[in-house]
Amino acid sequence: MRKIANSIIDKKTPEMADIFCKYGKAYIESHPMPLEHYKIMNAIVICRTAALGGHIEICDSCGKEQNSYNSCRNRHCPKCQALTKTRWLEARQAELLPIPYFHNVFTLPHELNLVILYNKKIMLDILFRAVSATLNEFAENPKSRYKEGGKIGFTSILHTWDQKLRDHFHLHCVIPAGYLSHDGKRWVHSKKNFLFSVKALSKVFRGKFIEQMKKAFQQNDLIFPGKIADIGTDAGFRKLKKQLFSKEWVVYSKQPFGGPKQVLEYLGRYTHRVAISNNRILDMGNDTVTFFYKDRKNDNAKITMPLNANEFIRRFLLHTLPKKFMRIRHCGFLANRCKKGDLLKCRKILGQNNIPDNLSNKSAKELMLELTGLDISTCPFCKKGKLNKMLKIPEQTGPGFFERLNLTTLKDTS
Repeated sequence: MRKIANSIIDKKTPEMADIFCKYGKAYIESHPMPLEHYKIMNAIVICRTAALGGHIEICDSCGKEQNSYNSCRNRHCPKCQALTKTRWLEARQAELLPIPYFHNVFTLPHELNLVILYNKKIMLDILFRAVSATLNEFAENPKSRYKEGGKIGFTSILHTWDQKLRDHFHLHCVIPAGYLSHDGKRWVHSKKNFLFSVKALSKVFRGKFIEQMKKAFQQNDLIFPGKIADIGTDAGFRKLKKQLFSKEWVVYSKQPFGGPKQVLEYLGRYTHRVAISNNRILDMGNDTVTFFYKDRKNDNAKITMPLNANEFIRRFLLHTLPKKFMRIRHCGFLANRCKKGDLLKCRKILGQNNIPDNLSNKSAKELMLELTGLDISTCPFCKKGKLNKMLKIPEQTGPGFFERLNLTTLKDTS
């Protein structure tokens, strides 16, 4: 591993789809894979290719043509998050209050990694519930820190990776600096630079998570195959519980946001990330993929990291989420069932008269112009004319997943 200069990143580099095309077949032949992993690989490989169809665009000035192919829209695809993120941020802008916001992070100990990987939906649901129950408990019964309790509101965002693509399960929580009183008539402002003590949050979070995990174990909702088979026994689970209770769980509070603008900037960076973006991939060859990561302990210096191609793909697929799993959730007075009424109360109390508009009906072209500064309707050849859709390109007019990876059949996924 070594530091890299920015000029190295600027050159044309491979993308996730290229890595799957070159090394995906070898990975599939040497690793058992669930059907969902095949679907994700397929989506990324054929994204914005003739396999998904599209249309032909013709410039109204120079007359040149270009093919524009459809996106896969899979949430794990590095190419398909920009517009989704922009639309989501527009919706969130209408919910922001005119106060500072806090940023708390709840992290699970690595002793749970394998249990989570074999029980993703159940264990990650427990993570969301434990964090929500912890924050709600502190707001409802703040003890000596505040004179009265109330109803908190926050947005939780799941991340499952670290900079090196290893499994690292944690929730980012964006929390308004205070909460709504129980009677809905007052706003209880936070004190100093944090809402609740992170040490106290850590202990309660640990207790609530372990209690819910114990309940899932007793109901036989969890599986413990292979390396973690011993944890599936009563004695093994008691040993894991003891180990977890002996550790201090990591809950920390980052620098508070100054206001709504900073919250949106943060959410724009974190909400619709995938495990690794295409611009972090530097090279591939000789069964190796090289990417860079930021060294947080060294002033965010960019460090290169070569990985065996099979290991790189394995790490990427570690972070796939179960079908229909919600990795961004809103709780308390921001929950969908009560958001409309509770936000109105908060705004009246805080004197927010200029309420942001709800989600606009902007086109993809307008959103891309806002997002990148580029007008995607401008002809890339003459730079003057506008591109107009003329002919539809049917789906499956180009090579698909099997052809691109030179596959004949899929291994049994049952």
